[in-house]
Amino acid sequence: MGAKWGVVVVAAGRGSRMGTKESKQYLEMQGKPIVVHTLELFAALDDLAEIVVVVGADDVGRVEELVSRFGIGKVKAVVAGGSERQHSVYNGIQALSPAVEWVMVHDGVRPLVTAAAVGACCSVAERVGAAVLAVPVKDTIKQVGDNGLIVSTPDRRSLWAIQTPQAFRRELLVRAHEQAHEEGFLGTDDAMVVERMGVPVAVAEGDYTNIKITTPEDLPWAEFLLAKRGRGEG
Repeated sequence: MGAKWGVVVVAAGRGSRMGTKESKQYLEMQGKPIVVHTLELFAALDDLAEIVVVVGADDVGRVEELVSRFGIGKVKAVVAGGSERQHSVYNGIQALSPAVEWVMVHDGVRPLVTAAAVGACCSVAERVGAAVLAVPVKDTIKQVGDNGLIVSTPDRRSLWAIQTPQAFRRELLVRAHEQAHEEGFLGTDDAMVVERMGVPVAVAEGDYTNIKITTPEDLPWAEFLLAKRGRGEG
């Protein structure tokens, strides 16, 4: 990471699949909300200049208080998200300082990404212009039609499960988001918004432990991984 980097941590989701009244990013692991673990990880990166956190409009004050209570440095702003994740990301990018030339976008509920994986993603992005963390798919994947019948079986060797962070030259990501907005396009991730402009996006291989905490069964697994890491075992 040689350039001026910032990160937009997206934590605006309601987390309906978790089945809890509390949004998943505020559920606690080892005495801290999940989003705090995520923010602390990025704050500890030497080459990262700024963090912007995007949260639900009702949670801005709550997250500002968490940032203060846990002494998380580098958080420049906590901003309200939009109606879709894509809009939330754009709001976050706009809140970064003009001096930030490169931006990562990261899920607030991925607290287990490693500094090494983040560095690898940023290095590839600096070389190519855009990069995503990903891992090769282990399972055979079937494409299934609406009738429940298998349509095709893609070659597993070409399939990767995409994670975050995703890293981009800031000017490129802003342009991609603005073009998508003008054309009413909603992508499932930021790379998709960039890809549709015909811009190449590279893959940096990450770790299978960089899980997204989405459903109840993810939580004990994440706590196990966090404890293991705390003991210096991974």
